[in-house]
Amino acid sequence: MSEESFLSSSILVFLSSFTALLLTILTVSIQLCRRHFAQLRNSIRICTDDTNSRNEQPLLVAFFHPNCSAGGGGERVLWKAIGALGEMKEEGEKKMNLGERRDTCCRLSVVVYTTDEERENYKVDLVNHIRDRFSISISSSLDVSFVHLNQYSYLLEKSKRWTMIAESWGTIQLAWYALQKRTPHVFFDTTGCAFTFLVAKVLAGCKVGAYVHYPTISTDMLSLVWERRPSYNNNTSISTNPIITYAKLLYYTFFAIAYGLTGSLADLIIVNSSWTKGHIQYLWRLAGDIHVVFPPVDTKSLEQLSLTHPPRDNLILSIGQFRPEKDHTLQLKAFALLLEMHNGEMRTRGDVKLLLIGSCRDDDDRERVDRLQALAREWNISDSVKFVLNQPHSVLREYLSRASVGIHTMWNEHFGIGLVEMMAAGLVTVAHDSGGPKADIIQSPWNVPRGGDGVSGDQSTGCLATTAEEYANAIYEIIKRGSSSREILKMRENGRKSAERFSDEVFVKSLKEILLASSLLT
Repeated sequence: MSEESFLSSSILVFLSSFTALLLTILTVSIQLCRRHFAQLRNSIRICTDDTNSRNEQPLLVAFFHPNCSAGGGGERVLWKAIGALGEMKEEGEKKMNLGERRDTCCRLSVVVYTTDEERENYKVDLVNHIRDRFSISISSSLDVSFVHLNQYSYLLEKSKRWTMIAESWGTIQLAWYALQKRTPHVFFDTTGCAFTFLVAKVLAGCKVGAYVHYPTISTDMLSLVWERRPSYNNNTSISTNPIITYAKLLYYTFFAIAYGLTGSLADLIIVNSSWTKGHIQYLWRLAGDIHVVFPPVDTKSLEQLSLTHPPRDNLILSIGQFRPEKDHTLQLKAFALLLEMHNGEMRTRGDVKLLLIGSCRDDDDRERVDRLQALAREWNISDSVKFVLNQPHSVLREYLSRASVGIHTMWNEHFGIGLVEMMAAGLVTVAHDSGGPKADIIQSPWNVPRGGDGVSGDQSTGCLATTAEEYANAIYEIIKRGSSSREILKMRENGRKSAERFSDEVFVKSLKEILLASSLLT
């Protein structure tokens, strides 16, 4: 054997031995972690009234939802899901009282991982907030506790560089600290933090469930970078530079592969729309079945608002947080065009208004509102535009009872709870022709503003648009006919009827059926 061959063989042997050693260390480390978390899990016991099952172990379901006390659509999903578990426990206990075999639902217990600060009466105050904000009550038979991780909240702070990797690494660390404090049997993520599955499934040995509102990365994001189109998350300095573009594309591709592998660890996957399902199926290729359960919307109370008495104002309503992806600028541009089209017919009327209602999360959002107000002044529409910030739900309900048109402009919105609320309240909605609104919500767009593409007003549930001109044209046709005209009234009725598909009752029923059919709670 030549010296070169001997050297090559020695290097291969060394690399093979080193790889085997690393794999052995990794395997042993994982086994030690699992044993550690199993001991933590087995230390949990509950007392029951059944003398034959005293001091038994609960079936602990943990929800990873750091901002559990916020008042958004994601929190509504969280608390409706917990409410559904409460119903399942009550039903299991009733069956047991009737002499049927005791099932696992009788042992259900819930813990929520939160970054809220622990304080006296936290649980009582939160339960009251949930009841007032969402009209949700949790069964008293279901034990709900909290693991407070406020000392680690810095892990979720936004990063200005390598955002997706930095934020994912932060959620991994937060999940580690959470599971150290309370180790469940089932880890349920309701925030889209798929990388937490590495800790929950691989290291802690939990079963993992996921309710995905929006994929962390999507094929649309990859296409946007590839086509070098500027956007709120792909600024001009990147989109105009080919070298940076290809570097970012490589970064996105690597992240998408990692995201797909970790997401596929979930035992049960539920998504909020057909659009989200399509992207998750493409990315989480090793995953099992993916179920669609639309987010719960309180359509029942909104359906009580009258469609005709009193007559609706010519008020165009926008609902949504003042985040960049909501594209409020497009709304202002469309409204400015509306007031000028047909020789300023709508401006001359004097009663056509645009109202934007939503919350500001931080200083960035407030600065964004300031810029929008400056645009309204620049385009000479400020007298007809109003911004309503951080108001309670009662104020939103008042505007929903008065407005006749709803506007939504977010590209590839995963679902659109605000859109459904407007439909249930009887507004004719004009939504972006993409994402969940196109795939699931407005499935029968009105044909008049689309040049014949769509269905008649008798069958339509709303309108779809992409450009400012299309939005302006659709809104013009709606207001020109009047909110009480036969065609528009029929569209409002159709929209309200269609919104029933997204009710609280449908969500709870669908979720319970999926959970019972799965192996997650066994």
